[in-house]
Amino acid sequence: MALQAGIVGLPNVGKSTLFNAVSNSAKAQASNYRFCTIDPNVGLVDVPDPRLNKLAELVVPDRIVPTQIEIVDIAGLVRGASKGEGLGNKFLGNIREVDAIIHVIRCFEDENILRDEGAINPVGDKEIIDTELQLKDLESVEKKIQRSEKLAKTDPKIKVELVTLIRCKQHLEKGKSIRELELSKEEMPAIADLFLLTLKPVLYVANVDEASMHTGNKFSDALKESVKNEKAEVIIMNNSIEAQISEMENHDDKQLFMDEYKMKEPALDRLIHATYKLLNLFTYFTAGVQEVRAWTIQQGWKAPQAAGVIHTDFEKGFIKAEVIGYDDFINYGTEAACREAGKLRIEGKEYIVKDGDVMHFRFNV
Repeated sequence: MALQAGIVGLPNVGKSTLFNAVSNSAKAQASNYRFCTIDPNVGLVDVPDPRLNKLAELVVPDRIVPTQIEIVDIAGLVRGASKGEGLGNKFLGNIREVDAIIHVIRCFEDENILRDEGAINPVGDKEIIDTELQLKDLESVEKKIQRSEKLAKTDPKIKVELVTLIRCKQHLEKGKSIRELELSKEEMPAIADLFLLTLKPVLYVANVDEASMHTGNKFSDALKESVKNEKAEVIIMNNSIEAQISEMENHDDKQLFMDEYKMKEPALDRLIHATYKLLNLFTYFTAGVQEVRAWTIQQGWKAPQAAGVIHTDFEKGFIKAEVIGYDDFINYGTEAACREAGKLRIEGKEYIVKDGDVMHFRFNV
C-alpha cells in the first residue's frame, strides 16, 4: 500500500514533534525555527493492533509483523502560500501527493515558541490553511472551466462536467472545502484530474498543554466547535509527551511514565487508528509458525486484490482463499480446530475481505 497521510499546519505548532513521535523509521529536526522542515520527511508507522498479539499468543510464531502506514511531515504553511509566499509552492506540491491530511493546530500558550499570527487562535489558524488550499483549488477549477467552456459547445459530456465545475467554483468562493460539497460518483470524474487539495479527508490534532491533555481546554473546545459540521475527528494530545513516550524502548519504563500521567494508552495509538480509518483501510492477517502478520488493504477489496498485497503472483494465479473470522480463530484457538468446527470457509474471486479475516491463499505459480 502506498497511501500516505501528510502532517500539515502553520509553523511551530508541533508538526515535526508529532512526526518524531509517530515515526519509527525517520526523524525530523524539531526546533524553534520557521522552516526547519523543508523537504518532506517520510516515516513508516506501525499500526498498533491488539488482535495481532492475541493471534501470536495462540500460534507462537517465529516473528510478529505489524502493518504500517506512511506519514509525511510537510513544511509549515504561511498566509499567502497559494500565491507562493514562504514555502507555499513546495508545501502545496507536497500536500497534493498525500491521500489524507493530519492538520496539527496549536492549542497551548508558550511565550518561548515563536508565533507570527499573534494571540493563540486555533479557529483562525485552521482558517488560514483552509483558505490557502481553497484558493489554490479555485485556481485549478477556474482554469479547467476556461478550457471546458469552449469544448462544451460540441461535447455533451463536457457540458455535464462543466455544471459540476461551476458548482465547485461557487462552493470554493464561499470559503468552503470541496469535501463538504459531497459530490456524487457521477460528478467526481469532472474534477478527478485536478487532484483538489480540499477534497482530501482531514483529521485534526489539537496540540494542548500538559495540564489539558486529558480534558482539553478552551482552545481545543473552540476548534471542536468550528469543525463539528465537517464530520472530522479531533484528537487531543500533548505532542511533546507523546514524543517522550515514543523514545522509550523499555516497556516497564514506558508504562511507569504513562501511569505518572494517568494514561491508559498513548494518544498516538488513537491518532494512528484514526488515520488508518481516514484512509479507508482494513487489516487482514496471515497466521503460521513462521510469522503472524497484519496486511493492509482498502475497504471493499476482493480476495485476489488482498492476495496481491503479499505478492503479485498471488493475485495473478489466485484460485481460492481459506478464511477464518478473527473471533472464531480466537475462540477455537487453532486453524485445525476451526476447520473441524466448520469455521474455515473457502471463498472465491468475488469474496470481499472483511476487517480481521485470517486468510490463507491458494494460487497457481
